[in-house]
Amino acid sequence: MNSKKITVSVLVAVVLSFFAFGMYSYQQRVNNSQQDKASQAAQRLVRMHSPVLGPVNAPVKIVEFFDPACETCREFYPIVKGLLKKYPNDVRLVVRYAPFHRNSDLVVKMLEASKLQGKYWEVLDAVLADQPQWASHSEPNLYVAYQSAVRVGVDLNKALFDAQSPAVTAALKQDVEDLTALEVTKTPTFFVNGRSLPSFGAAQLESLVAEEVAKFKK
Repeated sequence: MNSKKITVSVLVAVVLSFFAFGMYSYQQRVNNSQQDKASQAAQRLVRMHSPVLGPVNAPVKIVEFFDPACETCREFYPIVKGLLKKYPNDVRLVVRYAPFHRNSDLVVKMLEASKLQGKYWEVLDAVLADQPQWASHSEPNLYVAYQSAVRVGVDLNKALFDAQSPAVTAALKQDVEDLTALEVTKTPTFFVNGRSLPSFGAAQLESLVAEEVAKFKK
């Protein structure tokens, strides 16, 4: 390798190092700010209308800000359910909505309406399973998403009527207000007993949950 190539390689390595450090520093600032917000406004993490899964007295609470059209949320869904299965007496999931994608708010309203028919989790499973067929970011196909609900037994006409109710509208409005206050800007965003992940990833989520569970096993 001649001296010119060595110089270019060194410069590229320096630039990449600065970029990586900048990204890390930015992410840390975001995490720290988000953590501060969550600590100062813990009531914004869970609301009465929030869908929950797991024992009511579980000592560890995972709060997930979630978008039904988000591919990464779909990828994390079995991971989160796996944590509930791994710690059946210790972990509880709270779902909050962060409808960042186009028309996600309409799917969220349908999910909330399906709750009135006792079908919330079945619909969520179906909507996520069918996500690749309906959740195009530029042109989402709501008909397909709604048919996912029908497939698991939802009365669609009733659900679409209930989706326009003041209660459903208010629940979504509250979630958006809370995610804004907590500086949630991407999905999924997790808080475990009020703590944000040190960095994003499945291993980080699993580690933080294990750490919180261990506190209550001592």
